[in-house]
Amino acid sequence: MKNTLVFWVERYLYNPDYFQKILSYLLLPFSYLYCFIMYLKYKLSTPEDLGIDIVSVGNLNVGGSGKTPLVTALASKYENAAIVLRGFGRDSYGLHVISDGKNILEDVDVSGDEAMTYATKLKNAIVIVSEDRKEAIKKAKEMGAKIIFLDDAYSKHDIKKLDLLIYTEFENNFCLPSGPYRERLWNSKEVVLLREDVDFNRKTTLKDRCDKMSLITAIARPERLNKFLPDVVSKNYFADHHNFTKNEVESILKKDNSDSALVTYKDYVKLEKFNLELSLLDLEIELDEKIFKIIEDYRAKKD
Repeated sequence: MKNTLVFWVERYLYNPDYFQKILSYLLLPFSYLYCFIMYLKYKLSTPEDLGIDIVSVGNLNVGGSGKTPLVTALASKYENAAIVLRGFGRDSYGLHVISDGKNILEDVDVSGDEAMTYATKLKNAIVIVSEDRKEAIKKAKEMGAKIIFLDDAYSKHDIKKLDLLIYTEFENNFCLPSGPYRERLWNSKEVVLLREDVDFNRKTTLKDRCDKMSLITAIARPERLNKFLPDVVSKNYFADHHNFTKNEVESILKKDNSDSALVTYKDYVKLEKFNLELSLLDLEIELDEKIFKIIEDYRAKKD
């Protein structure tokens, strides 16, 4: 039931059919009100300097746009880096240090899939989840971080930071609840727009490939994977951040008579505990060197 609702909402926001478009237009007054409230929130915010270099990677729409591999690519270039994120989909609340830059301290239930992806791929980075980003930033500073990367923090207008924004365009250009946009690109807000195939490129590596693989994934807008996929027996989509059971995965593999489940890293960190055959579609980002120069210029100016 949950998966059905999530996928209906995704279609409604990004590729609405005729009746969904009617609903979208009926909700426009609420959309304008929502967008105005978000604008007021922005205008009434005063950015606070927290005394450390902070780089935010964000996007304007709900759902995925590739922030996790982009943050990974950025943070991998720096020593004494910390990654701070809310930790959507986790079975915990409050501030948790997932990795201290040496060891992974929590399991995926506490961290959530995105934070565990960071902790697993970036062995030397501090990873902290918290609803309160400022408290997490202060904790990262106490732990010795020299630069902090905020995952999905464009809307945190009360934090002084360098904003990198993944630029995306959709046919449906409305704010919530009529469209996919959580916020607009406010004219007076300084941001660096990052465009795919201009400022960064995506690449994939397929690890532990098998002859017969079933795609099993729980990411937002999973059709984004289509252009990277090898031949698969079936495509099995679950709601973003879905917590799999071993029986769910085994049932799919048995039905398809597949040799392995093909998963992204975000799925892998949740499925590896089941000791099933997994093939990993590792999505990575190659960044134009000018992005690192922008960050270094920001850091130099801040000093």
